[in-house]
Amino acid sequence: LLSAEQLAERVRETDVFARITPEQKLTLLCALQQAGEVVAMTGDGVNDAPAIKGAQVGIAMGRDGSEVAREASVIVLADDNFATIAKAVREGRGVYDNLRKTILYILPSDAGEAMIMLAALLLGGIAPITPVQILWINMVTTVNLALALAFEKAEPDVMRRPPRDPHARLLEGQVLWRIPLVGGLMVLSAYGMFEWVLEQGGSLEAARTAALNTIVLIECFYLFNARYLNAPVLNRQGLFGNPVVWYVIGPLILLQLMVTYAPFMNTLLGTAPLEAVTWGWMTLVALGVMLAVELEVRIRGWWARRAAAAAGA
Repeated sequence: LLSAEQLAERVRETDVFARITPEQKLTLLCALQQAGEVVAMTGDGVNDAPAIKGAQVGIAMGRDGSEVAREASVIVLADDNFATIAKAVREGRGVYDNLRKTILYILPSDAGEAMIMLAALLLGGIAPITPVQILWINMVTTVNLALALAFEKAEPDVMRRPPRDPHARLLEGQVLWRIPLVGGLMVLSAYGMFEWVLEQGGSLEAARTAALNTIVLIECFYLFNARYLNAPVLNRQGLFGNPVVWYVIGPLILLQLMVTYAPFMNTLLGTAPLEAVTWGWMTLVALGVMLAVELEVRIRGWWARRAAAAAGA
């Protein structure tokens, strides 16, 4: 007989166990779990139910499986096709990625707005955007733009990745630092456009409108960066692979034009009409933020490949 330690080591080296009893199935499952593995168990009979119940992912057959097996499982294969498991894993990884992308998209925007107001308080100057305008950004622009990320398809390499550590953080340090990067660029851009309009002789309302639209345009451009966590987006697939991105950006730009030029929106949000040259500068600034994030992704990818090559050598 093998000890618990020997069994835990043996099960990780063995691919096939034949003619085992339900008790032995449960023993092998526990040994794998003790070795730190995440275990999935498939079965259709009553004798499989204990192991299905004990596994982290219990999977039962839906058509030919017993009622006991289905009750013990957390997943039921309606078509009894094992290939469906791989499809479910791919879908699950895609959903998890999209959740991370959405968080990584929303947090820099929120951080940028908070940093803008904090800078105004610390410097004792005039805030480049008002609380009502911040509310507009949060309730209308950021949330609606982020919805496009829910329609992202799974990335091509999603099934080539190793299993994720169940204790890993939702956002690791490699991408987490993008929050202060994008938030800081947003602060500098909004303040820069705000001061530039004032220097050109524009009113306070026009300067704040420029800052507001600069933030919104940055969010529009940054939405493309957020489509991938570790891959560049300046390619056909990155720019046009998800048409929903364009479906949300188009109406949003029309909304911002209404915010800028419609008299009732000027009164409601404290905005003012802008000249065409101001729109040109705002667009260039927002494009610059997108290119800065693209450069960061490419540098991070180059560094990762270099580290992998050094480790392989």
